[in-house]
Amino acid sequence: MIYRTDKYGTQISQLGYGCMRFTKKGNSVDLDKAEKEVLAGLEMGINYYDTAYVYPGIEEALGKIIAKNNIREKMYIATKLPQYLMRTMEAIDKTFAEELKRLQTGYIDYYLMHMFTDIAEWEKLKGLGIEQWIADRKADGSIKNIGFSYHGDSDMFIRILDAYDWDFCQIQYNYYDEHSQAGRRGLEAAQAKGIPVIIMEPLRGGKLVNIPDKAKQCIKDNGRDYSAAELGLRWLWDQPGITCVLSGMNSMEMLEENVRIASDAQVGHFDDTDRTIIEEVRKIIKEREKVGCTGCRYCMPCPKGVDIPGNFHYYNLMYIEDKASARFSFAQNMAIREEPCYASQCIECGKCEQHCPQHIAIREKLKEADKALRPWPYKIGMAVARKYMLRKAKK
Repeated sequence: MIYRTDKYGTQISQLGYGCMRFTKKGNSVDLDKAEKEVLAGLEMGINYYDTAYVYPGIEEALGKIIAKNNIREKMYIATKLPQYLMRTMEAIDKTFAEELKRLQTGYIDYYLMHMFTDIAEWEKLKGLGIEQWIADRKADGSIKNIGFSYHGDSDMFIRILDAYDWDFCQIQYNYYDEHSQAGRRGLEAAQAKGIPVIIMEPLRGGKLVNIPDKAKQCIKDNGRDYSAAELGLRWLWDQPGITCVLSGMNSMEMLEENVRIASDAQVGHFDDTDRTIIEEVRKIIKEREKVGCTGCRYCMPCPKGVDIPGNFHYYNLMYIEDKASARFSFAQNMAIREEPCYASQCIECGKCEQHCPQHIAIREKLKEADKALRPWPYKIGMAVARKYMLRKAKK
């Protein structure tokens, strides 16, 4: 296993264990299977284990495994505060205490504010007194490092990054999402500040494993004995700004394969041939796209607040992956922001089209995207979810 250092010199395995996908038996975690896999991961050198308050049964399962095998000091635990549900400091105290109880530990190594999409969420927490709470928890040793996980655009990510002295952060990032969400721009901004970055969805939940046959053949034709998964992971580990890549491993075969790759792949191992393969594979995947947007953001900012690249990204995902998951991701990452960013806000001023290097008919494509992403049942659902989440954020 290869290790990378965090902000304070701690050695973290560059492959982290994403516990969210522990195998379920009925409605509960298959504890025996999860235990075998966690212990095997430890034996193979993985020391970073990620969970969250809202992952059903996962914190409890990990806590039982830790207590039974007396392995707490052999691992770093990362878990998350569901900040979008918090209205008072009392609620935060209660939730954190419950997490410690579930995990059967007295401290959390890496604690995250879960799923920021807008700086307003951080401002709300500040208004409740979260900064003093963090200082107190660090002082009593119950939190070692504080960070946040993020779903939103790169501009807002950088604003949140600059708003506090974070110890680390977690972003969705892979070769398809290179210029969406926090993206490469966000990754490099964190790197410039010396903030470790944990990667989630490195293979888009398996979507970059099940790539078109034409793309798989492209990898073979270029003389690489890589699976689609290995190509995607190696692309990530070639980048020095990445500290740890999470994988939701739920089989011994997947665990052994990922550890094999993580024990070899490192910065500088990716060469020009590998980069050519990535570009060709990405091009093949993008053949299904509806809009040839590269996410360069030259069209931004929109005077009416439309996230143009974001709308196009999820519109394309509807045809690259599937419509339901793309709409869900759109709702999760864009519909509940403090400031709305829907394509329907476009007033057709045309300023964006004057700056687009791809010469996309942005105004027309935004209409298509909005119609596809928000048919009336989804429009109603997103409106209700948005109203609910923002009402909680203001309390």
